[in-house]
Amino acid sequence: MALVNFKNEVLVRVYMVTLVVVMVAVFIFARALRLVVVEGEQLRKDAAKKYLAYKDVQGDRGNILAEDGSLMATSIPYFDLFWDPAAEALTDDDFKKNIDSLSLCIAYYLAPETTPGAWKDYLWRSRYETKSRYVQIAKGLTYDKMQWAKQFPIFRKGRYKSGLIVIRDDKRAHPFKMLGLRTLGYVKDDDDGKPLKIGLEGKFDKDLTGEAQRVLMQRVGGEMWTPVNDLNDISPPNAGDLLTTIDINTQDITHNALLRSLNAHQAEHGTAIVMEIKTGKIKAIANIGTSPEGWWEDYNYGIGRAIEPGSTFKLASMMSLLEDGFVKLSDTVDIENGKTKYYNETLEDAERFNKRFITVKEAFAHSSNVGISKMMFKNYQEKPEAFVKHLKDFMLNVPTGIEIEGEAPPYVKDPKNAADNWSGTTVPWMSIGYEVQVTPLQLLAFYSAVANDGVMMKPYLVNEVQRFGKTIKTFSPTIIKKQIASKATLDQAHELLEAVVEYGTAKHLRTPQYRFAGKTGTAQLGYEKLNKKGQKTGGYQASFVGYFPADNPVYSCIVVIHKPKSGIYGGIVAAPVFREIADKLMSSNIALSEPVNLRGKPVASASTLPDDVGYRDDIVKALTAFKMKYEVNTQNEDWTYLRAKGDTLNVMPRNMMNKKVVPSVVGMGLKDALYVLENRGMKVQFSGYGKVVSQSLGSGSPASGQVIMIKLE
Repeated sequence: MALVNFKNEVLVRVYMVTLVVVMVAVFIFARALRLVVVEGEQLRKDAAKKYLAYKDVQGDRGNILAEDGSLMATSIPYFDLFWDPAAEALTDDDFKKNIDSLSLCIAYYLAPETTPGAWKDYLWRSRYETKSRYVQIAKGLTYDKMQWAKQFPIFRKGRYKSGLIVIRDDKRAHPFKMLGLRTLGYVKDDDDGKPLKIGLEGKFDKDLTGEAQRVLMQRVGGEMWTPVNDLNDISPPNAGDLLTTIDINTQDITHNALLRSLNAHQAEHGTAIVMEIKTGKIKAIANIGTSPEGWWEDYNYGIGRAIEPGSTFKLASMMSLLEDGFVKLSDTVDIENGKTKYYNETLEDAERFNKRFITVKEAFAHSSNVGISKMMFKNYQEKPEAFVKHLKDFMLNVPTGIEIEGEAPPYVKDPKNAADNWSGTTVPWMSIGYEVQVTPLQLLAFYSAVANDGVMMKPYLVNEVQRFGKTIKTFSPTIIKKQIASKATLDQAHELLEAVVEYGTAKHLRTPQYRFAGKTGTAQLGYEKLNKKGQKTGGYQASFVGYFPADNPVYSCIVVIHKPKSGIYGGIVAAPVFREIADKLMSSNIALSEPVNLRGKPVASASTLPDDVGYRDDIVKALTAFKMKYEVNTQNEDWTYLRAKGDTLNVMPRNMMNKKVVPSVVGMGLKDALYVLENRGMKVQFSGYGKVVSQSLGSGSPASGQVIMIKLE
């Protein structure tokens, strides 16, 4: 009986264990069936996401070109090398056999600051200890160095057999360095990770970037992803190139002329813009400021900052008076010896005259604050809205609409707006360029419209967007306003601007080669009247804006220099920059020059004929070739000089027969002076260039091999 009970008890336990096993098996089978049939697809997708995923990859960014096709901004590829020590196809035998030579190659060609032994230790630990899947080998390699590294031991076996990972990183390069750098701009993330888009790069980011491509990527550790296929094999996206209006030679001229003035006058920053009058094309824009490393294009002062323009704004005031018929250029104005008062405020002229009454034209040419403001106060003090209306007619109250972002809006006070704090002194102060703000580009557009017989063109920077050399977008000249003022007013405005150069504040910059027109400006910054202590000024701003050639204007140009330390006036600091730019553009552009044979033959005179010193036969040959009237007054003397008499040149002897005395070489070129002096055994030191104007040893003194210093100008 006990045996039966024991047997039954064993059977029950077996049945119970079997039942549990069967139930577990059924559960596992059911779960497996669910995983395969129901959840399998999703799990497979989740697993793939952990190791493989399609991600957006950008190809080469488009180029920014000057108008002639010169590269101003382009992308240069650099490469980062990483290594996957756990690559499945890399065997231990292969690794141990080649690790010494690989370490030597890396140390010698890629990272000479680290020894081969240190590299071997680093690679060994990465494979057998840390087991990282993403070991950095080198960063920022050029294409040639990257290709070279691919031939190193182990790495030459290819990506899957060696574990070598190549990551491409394009960096923006500017072949012309600082030229137009701020206008070209950039695209990057700010400190908060938000995209920061500046200049043409920012405005045309979509065109320059093109559409991203979907590329299969493999996770190699953490958030590190590498393409399954070589990125170099991926076809480029449809990124576009920008063909700008910038002329690279004009940009170079403008940049260097501005930089020289900033250096000479120790200014804080400055801007210079050159624009084509008939089209509105910006041919050059330079913005130079200080940085810890020196001068740099750190901000677009020409477009992004509205300023009180000072006296360059007087053209708008004069045109308002002329439009309303309040004055004639021949009228006289009492300038009160250069000092007047408006209520409790005193206004003075920078230049004092010896006479009290001057013409309206003279008041403008000499930039009389008193003269201009008195005319404006008399005619607009009781109806200031009429003056403001003219400023709006001249489009000085609206931005130009230039393509790039960040153009500062102008500020023109409205007498009906209480927030503008219109006061009794607003009209006279606005008339001379205070209590109003415009950007240099906005003021340049106004002057360009005056030069263009009243037609205001929209300034622009981009001609085309191209893709693979084919034009896909075109930007054409755009008229903002067909007529900003009457022809009579514009003709008188031309006369005023030319008078500034003929006998006004820019007369020292006149040139017989061509005529230009413009206006100087000197504005006080941070002006503050102090109680019983005079006034406080936070520095000055010097400017000049105008156009050239005056007879048939082609280019307009504005120069603004902020806080010069030596010299403060526009005619001294800014106008020479304008003149240098104009000189070089006039001389380099044959289309701007008048053919010599259209001027008529000049009448020769003693003051215009040459006075060279040189070898007799050379001088006679040159005079004969140029068909000039001359007489030779020597037969035996080799060295001669020219003396003009009426319209005839006399070839006169220069006595140099006695080789034992120091000769006079004044008037000679350097080559001839060296020849003469060194043939007498003298040692020559010189400075300057041109013709000899002085020598340290007087002519006739003994020549005994001594040192002689000559100065050329």
